[in-house]
Amino acid sequence: MLLGVGCFLAVVAVAQNKAQQKVEGMMQRSQEVVGKAAVGGPFILTDQDGKPFTNENLLGRFSVLYFGFTHCPDICPDELEKLAEALDTIEAEAKYQVRPVFISVDPQRDTPKAVKAYVKEFHPRLIGLTGSEEAVKACSKAYRVYFHKTGDSETDYLVDHSIIMYLIDPAGEFVTFYGKNFTARQLADSIMQHIAKW
Repeated sequence: MLLGVGCFLAVVAVAQNKAQQKVEGMMQRSQEVVGKAAVGGPFILTDQDGKPFTNENLLGRFSVLYFGFTHCPDICPDELEKLAEALDTIEAEAKYQVRPVFISVDPQRDTPKAVKAYVKEFHPRLIGLTGSEEAVKACSKAYRVYFHKTGDSETDYLVDHSIIMYLIDPAGEFVTFYGKNFTARQLADSIMQHIAKW
């Protein structure tokens, strides 16, 4: 009887192993078919000093991009404060300076001067970008960022937008994204893991 039980368990183990190999094979094929997420791409914007800033300016170090607007009453300031805290943690613990970039989705009001005054409130290394409506739309589309002006006034309005931070590697490639639910600590830990793998 013990021999029969042993044979049965061996058959079950082999079947489970084959099933696991089949699942892993399917996952591998799925990754090969899907590939990397199509996020990011070429863009030409203007920085807070009025100078051109393109996707090539992201090369050479990890960057975090956040899309928002300077008249945002609460979410953008909260997210940028969280990013600033994560940046300081990464610099202290990993001795690495991540490049933080704020991209305005309100080109009508967010001039380079307005963006410059805004970003300096959050972190000394935070780069602020703006541009023409067409340039901002093209950049936002490349990063799959949704934004929409709400309100009837031409000057007093809000902008509904995606609340996502994008991690870009030193080669300028999209790595991952972080939603509003990430804490500063979680954000820092995840970014440091990607830095360590690079």
